[in-house]
Amino acid sequence: MQHRSLGRSGLSVSRLGLGLMTWGNHTDEHEAREQLTTFVEAGGTLLDTAHTYAGGASEELLGSLLGAVVPRSDVVVATKAGVGLRRGNRVVDTSRGYLLRCLDLSLKRLGLDSVDLWQVHVWSDDTPIEETLSALDTAVSTGRAAYVGVSNWSGWRTAQGATWQRAVPGRAPLVSTQVEYSLLNRGIEHEILPAAQELGLGILPWSPLGRGVLTGKYRSGTPADSRGASEMSQWVEGYRDESSSYVVEAVVKAAEGLGWTPLEVALAWVRDRPGVTAPVVGARTAAQLRQALAVEQRTLPQELVAALDDASVERR
Repeated sequence: MQHRSLGRSGLSVSRLGLGLMTWGNHTDEHEAREQLTTFVEAGGTLLDTAHTYAGGASEELLGSLLGAVVPRSDVVVATKAGVGLRRGNRVVDTSRGYLLRCLDLSLKRLGLDSVDLWQVHVWSDDTPIEETLSALDTAVSTGRAAYVGVSNWSGWRTAQGATWQRAVPGRAPLVSTQVEYSLLNRGIEHEILPAAQELGLGILPWSPLGRGVLTGKYRSGTPADSRGASEMSQWVEGYRDESSSYVVEAVVKAAEGLGWTPLEVALAWVRDRPGVTAPVVGARTAAQLRQALAVEQRTLPQELVAALDDASVERR
C-alpha cells in the first residue's frame, strides 16, 4: 500500500486507514485479530479509534493485539477524545482537564506510553478554543502524543485552531482534520478542504462509502445484516433519498463499465481527492475489509472522475 505524509508533517501513514469503531462491539476479538493482520500484511499502518468507541472496548482490544499480533512499530495508532458518557447520557466536553483525563485512560487501555496521533473528536462552544488547544500542547510536550489534530470542526474553526497553534513557537501544530467526506457528502469542499490545504492539515475522511449506501447494497431493499436494519437505521436513512439514489446509480454504472465493485469506485474517488491523506474505512469482518483493500490496485480514469463529480454536484 502506498503511504502519504499527513499534511505538512513528518508522519507517514498508509493511504487507507482502518477505523475501529466496531471493535469490541460488532467485531469480536477473533475478527479484530484477522482484520489487523490482514490490514498490516497489505501494507496498512493507520489505525483509528476513539475514547468512546464501544465504551472503551475498542481501545482495549487494540491494546491486547499490539505486540502480540503485530509489532507496535508497524502501525500508526490514532485515537480521539472529547465525547463521553455521564449517567448513561452522551456528553461533549473539550475542556483541558477532561481531554487529558481521557488521553490518560486511552493510553492505559492501549497499553502505550504515547499515541502517534491524538485528535479532539468534536467542537464544543462550551470551552474556549485556546483551552482546548492547550490540552494538545500538553499532550505533545509530555510525550503522550507525537502529533495532534481535530475532528468534525467547521472550516473557520479549523482555520482558527491551526492559525492559533502556529502563532507562537512551542505550540503543537495541527496536522490533520477528520471529517465526513464521500460522493454523498461533499460539504467539506466549500470551506474545510481549502482551509486544511492552505494550513497544511491532512484530511482523514470518515464514512467514505456514504455510510455504506455507495456500495449499492440498499438499491433493492434493506439487507437484514446491515446498519439500515439495526438500531442505527437513522444513520443511513438520510442517504437514501432520490438525489442519493442518482449518485449510487452513477457509481454502479461506472463499476460495471470498469469491471470493479461499487465500493472500489466510491473509495477510489475519495482517496484521490485533492487534500485527502487517507480515508478511514470501518469493517465488521475481515472479509469486508479485504473488499476495501482491493482498491489499492485501482485508479479511476479521469473521465469517470469528472462524470462522478457531475453526478454528485447536488451533494456539495
